[in-house]
Amino acid sequence: MDNSWAISDHRVQRMSVESDSLERVNGLVAKAIKAGADAADAIYVEGTSLSMACRNGKPEMLSRSEGYDLGLRVFVGNRQAMVSSSDFSDNALADLVERAVAMARVVPEDPYCGLAPTELLATDVPDLDGCDPVEPGGDELERRAAEAEDAARSVTGVTNSEGAEAGWGRNFVALAGSNGFSATRAGSSHSLSVSVLAGEGTAMERDYDYAVCVHGEDLPDAAELGRSAGEKTVRRLNPEKVETSQVPVIYDPRVSSSLMRHFASAINGVSVARGTTFLKDKMGERVFAEGIVVVDDPLRQRGLGSKPFDAEGVATQRRNFIEDGVLQSWILDLRSSRQLGLETTGNASRGTSSAPSPSATNFYLAPGQISRDNLVNDIDNGFYITELIGMGVNGVTGDYSRGAGGFWIENGEITFPVGEMTIAGNLADMFMNMTPADDLEFKFATNAPTVRVDGLTVAGK
Repeated sequence: MDNSWAISDHRVQRMSVESDSLERVNGLVAKAIKAGADAADAIYVEGTSLSMACRNGKPEMLSRSEGYDLGLRVFVGNRQAMVSSSDFSDNALADLVERAVAMARVVPEDPYCGLAPTELLATDVPDLDGCDPVEPGGDELERRAAEAEDAARSVTGVTNSEGAEAGWGRNFVALAGSNGFSATRAGSSHSLSVSVLAGEGTAMERDYDYAVCVHGEDLPDAAELGRSAGEKTVRRLNPEKVETSQVPVIYDPRVSSSLMRHFASAINGVSVARGTTFLKDKMGERVFAEGIVVVDDPLRQRGLGSKPFDAEGVATQRRNFIEDGVLQSWILDLRSSRQLGLETTGNASRGTSSAPSPSATNFYLAPGQISRDNLVNDIDNGFYITELIGMGVNGVTGDYSRGAGGFWIENGEITFPVGEMTIAGNLADMFMNMTPADDLEFKFATNAPTVRVDGLTVAGK
Protein backbone atom coordinates (compact mmCIF):
# COMPACT_ATOMS: atom_id res chain seq x y z
CA MET A 1 0.00 0.00 0.00
CA ASP A 2 1.41 3.39 -1.01
CA ASN A 3 1.30 5.75 1.98
CA SER A 4 3.18 8.61 0.29
CA TRP A 5 0.09 10.83 -0.01
CA ALA A 6 -0.89 10.22 3.61
CA ILE A 7 2.65 10.95 4.79
CA SER A 8 2.83 14.14 2.74
CA ASP A 9 -0.51 15.31 4.12
CA HIS A 10 0.66 14.51 7.64
CA ARG A 11 3.78 16.67 7.17
CA VAL A 12 1.72 19.64 6.00
CA GLN A 13 -0.61 19.26 9.00
CA ARG A 14 2.36 18.91 11.34
CA MET A 15 3.96 22.12 10.07
CA SER A 16 0.68 23.96 10.64
CA VAL A 17 0.35 22.56 14.18
CA GLU A 18 3.96 23.50 14.96
CA SER A 19 3.47 27.06 13.74
CA ASP A 20 0.18 27.56 15.61
CA SER A 21 1.41 26.04 18.86
CA LEU A 22 4.66 28.01 18.89
CA GLU A 23 2.70 31.20 18.26
CA ARG A 24 0.42 30.30 21.20
CA VAL A 25 3.18 29.55 23.77
CA ASN A 26 5.35 32.52 22.71
CA GLY A 27 2.31 34.77 22.94
CA LEU A 28 1.50 33.48 26.42
CA VAL A 29 5.08 34.14 27.59
CA ALA A 30 4.92 37.69 26.21
CA LYS A 31 1.64 38.32 28.05
CA ALA A 32 3.18 37.07 31.31
CA ILE A 33 6.15 39.44 31.00
CA LYS A 34 3.80 42.31 30.21
CA ALA A 35 1.74 41.45 33.31
CA GLY A 36 4.76 41.80 35.59
CA ALA A 37 6.62 38.50 35.53
CA ASP A 38 10.42 38.73 35.50
CA ALA A 39 10.65 35.54 33.43
CA ALA A 40 8.30 32.86 32.13
CA ASP A 41 7.99 29.73 30.05
CA ALA A 42 4.98 27.98 28.54
CA ILE A 43 4.39 24.44 27.36
CA TYR A 44 1.69 23.04 25.08
CA VAL A 45 1.01 19.29 25.07
CA GLU A 46 -1.24 17.46 22.65
CA GLY A 47 -1.89 13.73 22.66
CA THR A 48 -3.90 11.21 20.67
CA SER A 49 -4.27 7.49 21.36
CA LEU A 50 -6.14 4.58 19.82
CA SER A 51 -6.48 1.06 21.20
CA MET A 52 -8.24 -2.13 20.15
CA ALA A 53 -8.75 -5.20 22.32
CA CYS A 54 -10.07 -8.66 21.54
CA ARG A 55 -10.69 -11.75 23.61
CA ASN A 56 -11.34 -15.32 22.51
CA GLY A 57 -11.43 -14.25 18.89
CA LYS A 58 -13.97 -11.46 19.30
CA PRO A 59 -13.43 -7.68 19.31
CA GLU A 60 -14.02 -6.42 22.83
CA MET A 61 -13.10 -2.74 22.92
CA LEU A 62 -12.15 0.10 20.58
CA SER A 63 -11.28 3.42 22.17
CA ARG A 64 -9.82 6.70 21.00
CA SER A 65 -8.82 9.67 23.10
CA GLU A 66 -7.60 13.14 22.18
CA GLY A 67 -6.47 15.81 24.56
CA TYR A 68 -4.51 19.01 24.79
CA ASP A 69 -3.33 21.22 27.61
CA LEU A 70 -1.37 24.42 28.10
CA GLY A 71 0.87 25.23 31.06
CA LEU A 72 2.43 28.52 32.13
CA ARG A 73 5.26 28.96 34.62
CA VAL A 74 6.12 32.48 35.79
CA PHE A 75 8.88 33.90 37.97
CA VAL A 76 8.80 36.98 40.14
CA GLY A 77 12.25 37.27 41.66
CA ASN A 78 13.02 33.90 43.25
CA ARG A 79 9.39 32.91 43.37
CA GLN A 80 7.64 30.72 40.82
CA ALA A 81 4.09 29.59 40.13
CA MET A 82 2.55 27.14 37.63
CA VAL A 83 -0.95 27.13 36.18
CA SER A 84 -2.55 25.15 33.37
CA SER A 85 -5.68 25.21 31.23
CA SER A 86 -7.36 23.41 28.36
CA ASP A 87 -9.42 26.51 27.54
CA PHE A 88 -7.53 28.56 24.95
CA SER A 89 -9.99 31.41 24.59
CA ASP A 90 -8.62 34.94 24.95
CA ASN A 91 -10.45 35.55 28.20
CA ALA A 92 -9.31 32.25 29.70
CA LEU A 93 -5.66 32.87 28.79
CA ALA A 94 -5.83 36.41 30.18
CA ASP A 95 -7.14 34.99 33.47
CA LEU A 96 -4.42 32.32 33.36
CA VAL A 97 -1.66 34.93 33.12
CA GLU A 98 -3.18 37.14 35.82
CA ARG A 99 -3.60 34.20 38.20
CA ALA A 100 -0.06 32.91 37.63
CA VAL A 101 1.62 36.26 38.27
CA ALA A 102 -0.51 36.87 41.38
CA MET A 103 0.45 33.45 42.75
CA ALA A 104 4.15 33.99 42.06
CA ARG A 105 4.12 37.19 44.13
CA VAL A 106 2.98 35.43 47.31
CA VAL A 107 4.56 31.95 47.28
CA PRO A 108 7.76 31.30 49.29
CA GLU A 109 11.09 32.10 47.65
CA ASP A 110 13.03 29.29 46.00
CA PRO A 111 16.70 30.20 45.49
CA TYR A 112 17.19 27.33 43.03
CA CYS A 113 14.36 28.03 40.57
CA GLY A 114 14.77 29.82 37.25
CA LEU A 115 15.04 29.37 33.49
CA ALA A 116 18.05 27.94 31.71
CA PRO A 117 20.83 30.36 30.71
CA THR A 118 21.07 30.86 26.96
CA GLU A 119 24.38 29.00 26.65
CA LEU A 120 22.69 25.75 27.73
CA LEU A 121 19.74 25.99 25.35
CA ALA A 122 19.37 23.64 22.41
CA THR A 123 20.05 25.57 19.22
CA ASP A 124 20.25 22.59 16.86
CA VAL A 125 17.30 20.19 17.10
CA PRO A 126 18.28 16.92 15.38
CA ASP A 127 15.70 14.67 13.73
CA LEU A 128 15.61 11.51 15.85
CA ASP A 129 12.95 9.81 13.69
CA GLY A 130 10.78 9.71 16.79
CA CYS A 131 7.36 10.08 15.18
CA ASP A 132 5.76 7.61 12.78
CA PRO A 133 3.78 9.56 10.15
CA VAL A 134 1.46 6.60 9.58
CA GLU A 135 -1.53 6.32 11.90
CA PRO A 136 -3.02 2.80 11.91
CA GLY A 137 -6.78 2.53 11.68
CA GLY A 138 -9.01 0.44 13.89
CA ASP A 139 -9.02 -2.38 11.33
CA GLU A 140 -5.23 -2.62 11.41
CA LEU A 141 -5.12 -2.66 15.20
CA GLU A 142 -7.83 -5.34 15.24
CA ARG A 143 -5.79 -7.43 12.82
CA ARG A 144 -2.68 -7.17 15.00
CA ALA A 145 -4.53 -8.07 18.20
CA ALA A 146 -6.51 -10.93 16.62
CA GLU A 147 -3.45 -12.44 14.96
CA ALA A 148 -1.48 -12.36 18.20
CA GLU A 149 -4.28 -13.89 20.26
CA ASP A 150 -5.06 -16.58 17.68
CA ALA A 151 -1.43 -17.66 17.66
CA ALA A 152 -1.27 -17.73 21.45
CA ARG A 153 -4.49 -19.75 21.76
CA SER A 154 -3.27 -22.26 19.17
CA VAL A 155 -0.36 -23.35 21.39
CA THR A 156 -1.07 -26.79 22.81
CA GLY A 157 -1.89 -26.51 26.50
CA VAL A 158 -3.38 -23.01 26.38
CA THR A 159 -6.92 -23.22 27.75
CA ASN A 160 -8.17 -19.65 27.98
CA SER A 161 -7.31 -16.09 27.09
CA GLU A 162 -7.20 -12.80 28.97
CA GLY A 163 -7.13 -11.09 25.57
CA ALA A 164 -4.86 -9.17 23.28
CA GLU A 165 -4.59 -5.44 22.79
CA ALA A 166 -3.01 -3.32 20.07
CA GLY A 167 -2.44 0.37 20.59
CA TRP A 168 -1.07 3.49 18.96
CA GLY A 169 -0.36 6.96 20.28
CA ARG A 170 1.12 10.25 19.19
CA ASN A 171 2.17 13.20 21.33
CA PHE A 172 3.27 16.71 20.46
CA VAL A 173 5.04 19.27 22.67
CA ALA A 174 5.78 22.96 22.08
CA LEU A 175 7.97 24.82 24.57
CA ALA A 176 8.93 28.50 24.70
CA GLY A 177 10.55 30.76 27.28
CA SER A 178 11.49 34.36 27.83
CA ASN A 179 15.13 33.22 27.66
CA GLY A 180 14.68 32.91 23.87
CA PHE A 181 13.99 29.19 23.58
CA SER A 182 11.23 28.12 21.20
CA ALA A 183 10.91 24.64 19.70
CA THR A 184 8.64 21.64 19.21
CA ARG A 185 9.01 17.87 19.29
CA ALA A 186 6.71 14.96 18.50
CA GLY A 187 6.69 11.27 19.29
CA SER A 188 4.68 8.15 18.55
CA SER A 189 4.32 4.62 19.86
CA HIS A 190 2.83 1.35 18.67
CA SER A 191 2.16 -1.44 21.16
CA LEU A 192 0.94 -5.03 21.11
CA SER A 193 0.28 -7.35 24.05
CA VAL A 194 -1.34 -10.72 24.63
CA SER A 195 -2.00 -12.70 27.81
CA VAL A 196 -3.27 -16.28 27.99
CA LEU A 197 -3.80 -19.07 30.52
CA ALA A 198 -2.91 -22.73 30.61
CA GLY A 199 -4.15 -25.58 32.79
CA GLU A 200 -7.45 -26.02 34.60
CA GLY A 201 -9.02 -25.03 37.91
CA THR A 202 -6.57 -24.17 40.69
CA ALA A 203 -3.66 -25.38 38.55
CA MET A 204 -4.00 -22.61 35.98
CA GLU A 205 -1.03 -20.43 35.08
CA ARG A 206 -0.85 -17.13 33.22
CA ASP A 207 1.86 -15.47 31.16
CA TYR A 208 2.15 -12.84 28.44
CA ASP A 209 4.28 -11.17 25.83
CA TYR A 210 4.44 -7.51 24.97
CA ALA A 211 6.13 -5.17 22.51
CA VAL A 212 6.27 -1.40 22.04
CA CYS A 213 8.14 0.69 19.49
CA VAL A 214 8.14 4.12 17.86
CA HIS A 215 7.34 2.99 14.30
CA GLY A 216 4.75 0.37 13.40
CA GLU A 217 7.12 -1.32 10.99
CA ASP A 218 9.42 -2.18 13.92
CA LEU A 219 6.79 -4.19 15.79
CA PRO A 220 7.53 -7.93 15.89
CA ASP A 221 5.32 -10.23 13.87
CA ALA A 222 1.99 -10.49 15.71
CA ALA A 223 1.74 -14.27 15.34
CA GLU A 224 5.31 -14.73 16.57
CA LEU A 225 4.60 -12.62 19.65
CA GLY A 226 1.41 -14.58 20.29
CA ARG A 227 3.16 -17.96 20.04
CA SER A 228 5.81 -16.70 22.44
CA ALA A 229 3.13 -15.77 24.97
CA GLY A 230 1.47 -19.17 24.64
CA GLU A 231 4.70 -21.13 24.98
CA LYS A 232 5.78 -19.11 28.02
CA THR A 233 2.44 -19.79 29.67
CA VAL A 234 2.54 -23.56 29.10
CA ARG A 235 6.11 -23.75 30.44
CA ARG A 236 4.89 -22.36 33.77
CA LEU A 237 2.46 -25.22 34.46
CA ASN A 238 2.87 -27.19 37.70
CA PRO A 239 5.26 -24.83 39.49
CA GLU A 240 7.06 -25.99 42.60
CA LYS A 241 8.52 -24.29 45.66
CA VAL A 242 12.10 -24.74 46.75
CA GLU A 243 13.80 -24.50 50.11
CA THR A 244 14.95 -21.09 51.28
CA SER A 245 18.57 -20.59 50.30
CA GLN A 246 21.16 -18.10 49.16
CA VAL A 247 21.87 -18.72 45.47
CA PRO A 248 22.78 -16.97 42.21
CA VAL A 249 19.78 -15.34 40.55
CA ILE A 250 19.37 -14.75 36.81
CA TYR A 251 17.08 -11.94 35.68
CA ASP A 252 15.49 -12.49 32.27
CA PRO A 253 15.64 -9.34 30.06
CA ARG A 254 11.95 -8.64 30.55
CA VAL A 255 12.56 -8.16 34.29
CA SER A 256 16.24 -7.12 34.43
CA SER A 257 15.29 -3.61 33.31
CA SER A 258 13.66 -3.17 36.74
CA LEU A 259 17.15 -3.10 38.27
CA MET A 260 18.00 -0.14 36.06
CA ARG A 261 14.82 1.64 37.09
CA HIS A 262 15.81 1.20 40.75
CA PHE A 263 19.26 2.58 39.95
CA ALA A 264 17.84 5.56 38.03
CA SER A 265 15.66 6.37 41.03
CA ALA A 266 18.64 6.12 43.37
CA ILE A 267 20.66 8.70 41.38
CA ASN A 268 17.77 11.08 40.75
CA GLY A 269 18.93 14.57 41.68
CA VAL A 270 15.85 15.31 43.78
CA SER A 271 16.47 12.26 45.97
CA VAL A 272 20.16 13.11 46.25
CA ALA A 273 19.46 16.71 47.26
CA ARG A 274 17.01 15.52 49.91
CA GLY A 275 19.39 12.82 51.12
CA THR A 276 16.77 10.13 50.61
CA THR A 277 18.83 7.63 48.57
CA PHE A 278 21.36 5.03 49.64
CA LEU A 279 23.74 6.32 46.95
CA LYS A 280 23.72 9.97 48.13
CA ASP A 281 27.44 9.99 49.08
CA LYS A 282 28.74 7.74 46.30
CA MET A 283 29.63 10.19 43.50
CA GLY A 284 32.99 9.18 42.02
CA GLU A 285 32.99 5.85 43.82
CA ARG A 286 32.61 2.30 42.56
CA VAL A 287 29.00 1.19 42.96
CA PHE A 288 28.94 -1.55 40.29
CA ALA A 289 31.43 -4.26 39.43
CA GLU A 290 34.41 -3.43 37.23
CA GLY A 291 33.56 -3.10 33.55
CA ILE A 292 29.91 -2.18 34.10
CA VAL A 293 28.60 0.73 32.00
CA VAL A 294 25.17 2.36 32.39
CA VAL A 295 24.08 4.79 29.69
CA ASP A 296 21.35 7.38 29.16
CA ASP A 297 20.99 8.22 25.46
CA PRO A 298 18.27 10.78 24.65
CA LEU A 299 19.57 11.06 21.07
CA ARG A 300 19.04 7.43 20.08
CA GLN A 301 17.29 7.09 16.72
CA ARG A 302 13.73 5.80 17.14
CA GLY A 303 14.23 5.52 20.90
CA LEU A 304 11.09 5.43 23.01
CA GLY A 305 12.56 8.02 25.38
CA SER A 306 14.41 10.12 22.81
CA LYS A 307 14.23 13.91 22.85
CA PRO A 308 16.57 16.53 21.36
CA PHE A 309 15.91 18.97 24.22
CA ASP A 310 14.57 18.53 27.71
CA ALA A 311 11.60 20.18 29.40
CA GLU A 312 13.68 23.28 30.16
CA GLY A 313 14.97 23.69 26.61
CA VAL A 314 18.42 22.37 27.53
CA ALA A 315 20.26 20.45 24.82
CA THR A 316 20.39 16.73 25.57
CA GLN A 317 23.37 14.42 25.15
CA ARG A 318 24.39 10.80 25.54
CA ARG A 319 25.97 10.25 28.93
CA ASN A 320 27.54 7.33 30.82
CA PHE A 321 26.22 7.53 34.37
CA ILE A 322 28.32 4.50 35.27
CA GLU A 323 31.74 4.06 33.68
CA ASP A 324 33.76 0.95 34.59
CA GLY A 325 31.54 0.54 37.64
CA VAL A 326 32.14 4.09 38.92
CA LEU A 327 29.29 6.59 39.45
CA GLN A 328 29.92 9.60 37.18
CA SER A 329 26.88 11.84 37.71
CA TRP A 330 23.40 12.24 39.10
CA ILE A 331 20.34 12.58 36.85
CA LEU A 332 19.75 16.33 37.05
CA ASP A 333 17.47 19.13 36.00
CA LEU A 334 18.29 22.80 36.58
CA ARG A 335 16.84 23.07 40.07
CA SER A 336 18.47 19.94 41.50
CA SER A 337 21.78 20.79 39.81
CA ARG A 338 21.81 24.26 41.39
CA GLN A 339 20.93 22.79 44.76
CA LEU A 340 23.86 20.35 44.47
CA GLY A 341 26.27 22.88 42.99
CA LEU A 342 26.57 20.99 39.69
CA GLU A 343 25.54 21.43 36.06
CA THR A 344 22.29 20.04 34.72
CA THR A 345 22.52 16.82 32.72
CA GLY A 346 19.60 17.92 30.51
CA ASN A 347 17.22 15.38 32.03
CA ALA A 348 14.30 17.64 32.96
CA SER A 349 10.76 16.42 32.33
CA ARG A 350 7.47 18.11 33.22
CA GLY A 351 3.74 18.24 32.86
CA THR A 352 1.69 21.32 32.20
CA SER A 353 0.82 21.97 35.85
CA SER A 354 4.08 21.14 37.60
CA ALA A 355 7.65 22.33 37.75
CA PRO A 356 10.34 20.34 35.90
CA SER A 357 11.95 17.37 37.62
CA PRO A 358 14.77 15.02 36.55
CA SER A 359 14.12 11.70 34.83
CA ALA A 360 15.96 9.27 32.57
CA THR A 361 15.35 8.96 28.82
CA ASN A 362 16.70 5.86 27.00
CA PHE A 363 18.39 4.33 30.04
CA TYR A 364 20.22 1.02 29.74
CA LEU A 365 22.81 -1.35 31.11
CA ALA A 366 25.44 -1.92 28.43
CA PRO A 367 25.93 -5.56 27.36
CA GLY A 368 28.69 -7.66 28.83
CA GLN A 369 31.07 -10.13 27.20
CA ILE A 370 29.40 -13.38 28.21
CA SER A 371 26.44 -15.27 26.75
CA ARG A 372 23.30 -16.02 28.71
CA ASP A 373 24.07 -19.75 28.59
CA ASN A 374 27.49 -19.15 30.11
CA LEU A 375 25.94 -17.09 32.90
CA VAL A 376 23.83 -20.13 33.76
CA ASN A 377 26.01 -23.15 33.11
CA ASP A 378 28.23 -22.94 36.21
CA ILE A 379 25.28 -22.65 38.62
CA ASP A 380 24.59 -25.80 40.64
CA ASN A 381 21.42 -24.36 42.15
CA GLY A 382 19.88 -21.02 41.24
CA PHE A 383 16.77 -19.09 40.26
CA TYR A 384 15.94 -17.86 36.75
CA ILE A 385 13.36 -15.06 37.15
CA THR A 386 10.82 -14.24 34.45
CA GLU A 387 8.27 -12.36 36.58
CA LEU A 388 8.46 -9.95 39.52
CA ILE A 389 5.58 -9.07 41.82
CA GLY A 390 5.21 -6.14 44.21
CA MET A 391 7.49 -3.18 44.90
CA GLY A 392 9.27 -3.94 48.18
CA VAL A 393 12.23 -1.64 47.58
CA ASN A 394 13.43 0.94 50.11
CA GLY A 395 15.18 3.75 48.24
CA VAL A 396 16.71 5.17 51.42
CA THR A 397 18.44 1.99 52.60
CA GLY A 398 18.56 -0.02 49.37
CA ASP A 399 16.77 -2.96 50.98
CA TYR A 400 15.16 -5.11 48.30
CA SER A 401 12.40 -7.73 48.59
CA ARG A 402 10.07 -8.79 45.80
CA GLY A 403 7.83 -11.67 44.89
CA ALA A 404 9.05 -13.65 41.91
CA GLY A 405 8.30 -16.53 39.58
CA GLY A 406 10.34 -18.35 36.97
CA PHE A 407 12.41 -21.52 36.76
CA TRP A 408 14.88 -23.37 38.93
CA ILE A 409 18.43 -23.91 37.74
CA GLU A 410 20.11 -27.24 38.45
CA ASN A 411 23.57 -28.27 37.31
CA GLY A 412 23.76 -25.44 34.78
CA GLU A 413 20.37 -26.14 33.22
CA ILE A 414 17.07 -24.23 33.43
CA THR A 415 14.67 -26.92 34.65
CA PHE A 416 11.26 -26.93 36.37
CA PRO A 417 8.99 -23.91 36.98
CA VAL A 418 8.86 -22.34 40.43
CA GLY A 419 6.32 -19.90 41.85
CA GLU A 420 5.33 -17.96 44.96
CA MET A 421 8.97 -17.18 45.70
CA THR A 422 10.51 -14.14 47.37
CA ILE A 423 13.94 -12.73 46.58
CA ALA A 424 15.71 -10.45 49.04
CA GLY A 425 18.93 -8.52 49.29
CA ASN A 426 20.26 -4.97 49.21
CA LEU A 427 20.64 -3.00 45.99
CA ALA A 428 24.11 -1.76 46.96
CA ASP A 429 25.33 -5.37 47.21
CA MET A 430 23.33 -6.45 44.17
CA PHE A 431 24.89 -3.79 41.94
CA MET A 432 28.38 -4.83 43.06
CA ASN A 433 27.63 -8.50 42.31
CA MET A 434 25.95 -8.00 38.94
CA THR A 435 27.13 -9.60 35.68
CA PRO A 436 25.41 -8.63 32.40
CA ALA A 437 25.14 -10.98 29.42
CA ASP A 438 25.76 -9.96 25.82
CA ASP A 439 22.11 -10.12 24.70
CA LEU A 440 20.93 -6.51 25.12
CA GLU A 441 17.94 -5.55 22.96
CA PHE A 442 16.27 -2.14 22.89
CA LYS A 443 12.62 -3.01 23.48
CA PHE A 444 11.55 -0.33 25.96
CA ALA A 445 12.70 3.04 27.27
CA THR A 446 14.70 1.31 30.04
CA ASN A 447 16.58 -1.81 28.99
CA ALA A 448 19.06 -4.37 30.24
CA PRO A 449 20.40 -7.68 28.99
CA THR A 450 20.09 -10.92 30.94
CA VAL A 451 21.68 -10.21 34.32
CA ARG A 452 23.17 -12.49 36.96
CA VAL A 453 23.24 -11.38 40.59
CA ASP A 454 25.11 -13.57 43.06
CA GLY A 455 24.30 -13.91 46.73
CA LEU A 456 20.57 -13.16 46.87
CA THR A 457 18.31 -14.89 49.38
CA VAL A 458 15.52 -16.90 47.74
CA ALA A 459 12.65 -17.79 50.06
CA GLY A 460 10.19 -20.55 49.21
CA LYS A 461 9.11 -23.33 51.54
